[in-house]
Amino acid sequence: MPTAATPARVSWVRGPLGKFTWRMLATVLGGQGICILLAATLARSVAVTTGEGHSGIRLWGGIVLGLLCFAAAGGMRRGWGLPLGWLVQALSLLSALVVPLMLWVALMFLALWVFCLHKGIQIDASMAARAR
Repeated sequence: MPTAATPARVSWVRGPLGKFTWRMLATVLGGQGICILLAATLARSVAVTTGEGHSGIRLWGGIVLGLLCFAAAGGMRRGWGLPLGWLVQALSLLSALVVPLMLWVALMFLALWVFCLHKGIQIDASMAARAR
C-alpha cells in the first residue's frame, strides 16, 4: 500500500486520474479546443485568399480537431479521456503542416498538458495523504 512518501503510480497514458488532475487537463483541452477552432477559420481564410489547398477541408479538419479536444476534456473523468488527449496533442502538432504558426500554439499547449499532468498527479497524491 502506498504511503505519503511513496504515492501510487499513475499512468501517463491511461486513466483514471485523480479529481484535481482531470480538472486541470480538461481545462487545458478546453482552451486548446477554442484556439484550434479559431485556427481553423484562419486556415480556411488563408486557403481562400491564396488559392492554395481546399478551404473546406481545412475548415472541417480544424473543426473536427477542436471538437475532439472538447470530447477528450469531457472524457477526462473516465479512463478514455487521457489517451484521446494525447492523440489531440499529436494532431495539434501535425496541424502545423497546414498552418505553420500552429506549431507554437501546439507546443504551448503540450507544455501545459505535461505540466498539469505531472503537477496534478502530485497534488492528488498530497491530497490523498492529507485525507488519511
